[in-house]
Amino acid sequence: MEKNNDLNVFEQSELRRIFDEKSQGWYFSVVDIVGLLTDSADPKNEWRLLRREDPAVGALTRGFRLLGADGKNRIEDCATTEGVFRIVQSISCDTAIVEGFKTWLAKAAAQRIEEIQDPQKAVDRARQIYRDKGYPEDWIDVRLKSIIVREELTDEWCRRGVKAGREYAILTSIISRETFGLTTRQHKELKQLKKQSLRDHMTQVELVLTMLGEVTTTEIIKVEEVQGFEPNKAAAKRGGRVAGNARLQIEKESGEKIVTADNFLPKPAESKPASAVDDIPF
Repeated sequence: MEKNNDLNVFEQSELRRIFDEKSQGWYFSVVDIVGLLTDSADPKNEWRLLRREDPAVGALTRGFRLLGADGKNRIEDCATTEGVFRIVQSISCDTAIVEGFKTWLAKAAAQRIEEIQDPQKAVDRARQIYRDKGYPEDWIDVRLKSIIVREELTDEWCRRGVKAGREYAILTSIISRETFGLTTRQHKELKQLKKQSLRDHMTQVELVLTMLGEVTTTEIIKVEEVQGFEPNKAAAKRGGRVAGNARLQIEKESGEKIVTADNFLPKPAESKPASAVDDIPF
């Protein structure tokens, strides 16, 4: 668990969150969210009333130590993004932000149903999102292919007894270390990333090598019928090593280092105050 949780600005309000290393996900302060959406002077009481009216929402939370306004750390109820969505749906007040959020949820749900019925729509939406962010078309093509390769690998891990979350993260880091000589954490630090997706900030060559490591690992798993976490660690190391050898050969032939600090973060001159939605990975 990361010991330092940070404060997020959402609609000019402070929303506390903390990253859980075990589940590899963000948890958000429920009291902060309830206070923000209800504009209540006593959000803790509002949260107690909400749990009383809808006991199911309480089961969506976990306790984490968060820094309070008085400078003290206390155990607070926190929820994942999915939990937050469910909690918001239980809030009955009709403030504009709540109603807007519920409308957005309904739209997102409708889009998800469309994508299940027609997966091409999901691809098209992802492509448009990257375009809107200013990514070049050739990079987008590689990135979308990398998503497919990644899904095929995680599907194999799931079928072979590897647990989502921490174990996926460990295996991914092994492949990364063998491919680039850096763990995923070290790679993110090199690119000066915090909560941003590492793959969304890789160069095309980095993405291609990542795909090579993952597709090779997938083939090893399938051919050798690898089962369980420990054997999959060995397979991940072998798959990553194939990509690592390719990286070394490319570097030898080109005279250029593949792993760089290049990323798609806005340049300082382009920086602007983060909006609420930009700053929260919903």
